[in-house]
Amino acid sequence: MTRLKSMLMGAAVFAAMGLPMAQAEVTVLGWPGGPEEAGLRKVAEAYNAKAAEADKVKLIFFNRDGFFDKLAADLAAGSTDFDVNLLATYALGRYAPFMEPLTLPASAKDTFSDKVLATMQYDGKQYGIPTDLSLHFMYYRSDLMEKLLSDAEWKKSYGEISQKYLGKTMEPKDPDSWTWEDWMATALFFTKSINKESPTRYGAVLQMKNLLFNMMVWHSAAKAQGGDWMDASGTITVDSPAYRTALENYKKLYDEGASPKDSTTYEFAEANAAFGAGQAATMLQWNAAFADLDNKEKTPAVAGKIGTVAPPTGPAGRFTHIHGLGLGLNKASTHKEEAKKFLDWLATPEAMTIYALGGGSPALTETVVAGVVKERPDLKKLGEFAGSYGFVMNGGTAAKALQVYELQANEFTAYWSGEKSLDEALAATKAGMTELLKP
Repeated sequence: MTRLKSMLMGAAVFAAMGLPMAQAEVTVLGWPGGPEEAGLRKVAEAYNAKAAEADKVKLIFFNRDGFFDKLAADLAAGSTDFDVNLLATYALGRYAPFMEPLTLPASAKDTFSDKVLATMQYDGKQYGIPTDLSLHFMYYRSDLMEKLLSDAEWKKSYGEISQKYLGKTMEPKDPDSWTWEDWMATALFFTKSINKESPTRYGAVLQMKNLLFNMMVWHSAAKAQGGDWMDASGTITVDSPAYRTALENYKKLYDEGASPKDSTTYEFAEANAAFGAGQAATMLQWNAAFADLDNKEKTPAVAGKIGTVAPPTGPAGRFTHIHGLGLGLNKASTHKEEAKKFLDWLATPEAMTIYALGGGSPALTETVVAGVVKERPDLKKLGEFAGSYGFVMNGGTAAKALQVYELQANEFTAYWSGEKSLDEALAATKAGMTELLKP
C-alpha cells in the first residue's frame, strides 16, 4: 500500500463530487484547504454534470504540511491512487520524470497567455494546466486608512507612535506608496495595546508558522531589502543586512504585540480568520485570499472595506514572490485518456471562468478576465502585479528548492519565537543552503 493510500483511507476523503466512488474513474489529487480547493470543487461539479460515467472525476486532498514530499514519494513509487495531481512551478523539475507531458488543446491559447502557460513548462515540455497564479497583496482596511489620512488627531498620534517605536516622526501615507517602514508604523498605530483609540486589536497579522509557504510570503520583504538566496557565482547570501533587516522587522512587530501572540502557529487560514473577523488592520497575504475576504456572507466584518496593493517598497525596489499552481497527468495513471479529457476541458475559458468564480485565482487573458472582473476585481491586479513586481529567488527553481524553504522556515520561526538568536538562525540557514544548493 502506498503512503498516499494509507493516509487517505476513508469514504469521506475519497468522496466524489456528489457521486458514489464506483461511478468515477478519474481521481484528482488537489490542493487542500482554501480557495484552490473551492475552485476545484466547482469545476469538478460542472464537469461531472455533463461527462460520461467513465470520465467523471473524484477529488482527494491531504494536509498541506509535507504535501510535496508525500506527493514526490508516491509519484516515484508509481502510485496509481491518483491520475491527475497538483503541480507547482518550484517543483516541476522534481516531478517531471514521473509526469506525462501534455499536448495542449487549442482553447488553451484563448484562456492563458504564453507566460502563464510557461509556469507549467519544464525542459521545453508542458506538464500541466495552470490553475492559479500566486503572488502577494498587501491587504488593508480601506475605511480605516481613509480616516487615518484625513483625521488630524489620528495623524498626530501616528507621528508620536512612530517616533516612540521607530525613532522618527512619520506621517501616514496612501498604502500604495508605503515603504516597509510605513507599513510597520501603520501596524503599530492600529494595535490596541499601543494605541487605545485603535478600532482593531492588531495592526497586522503575520504568518510565522514553521511552514515553507510562509517563507514565500516573507520573501517579498527580504527581496525589497536587496536579499537573495545566492549571488551569480553561487555563494549563499542569506547572512546579509537585507535578510537581517527583514527578519528583525517581523520580530519587532511580533514582540510589540502588533500581531497575535500565537502568530508563530499561523499560516493562510489562521491569518485570514483574524483579518476577516476585523481583528487586524493590515495583512501581507496570498492573492487567493481576496475572494473569501470580500464575500459578505463569509466575512461580513470586512467585506467591501478591503484595499489591496502590491507589497511595500524597500531600498532595492518593490517585489512580490510569484509562482504557478496547476494540474498534470501522473505517468502511472491507469485512466490516461479519461484524465486527458478533464485536463483539456480545464484549459477552456468556460472551465476557468467557473474556477475563478468558485474562488480560484487563474491568470487569464484579457478577454476571459473581462467576464469575471466584476465579481473578481483582484484577478485584474493579479496580472498587473506579476508583470511589474514578480520575482523568483536565485535558486528558487532548483531541485531542492522546497528543502531550502523548509530549512528557512525552521530557522526563521525559531528566531521569531525566541528559540534562537538571529546570528544562530542565519548561520544554520547559510550552512544548510550551502549543502542543499551545491553544484
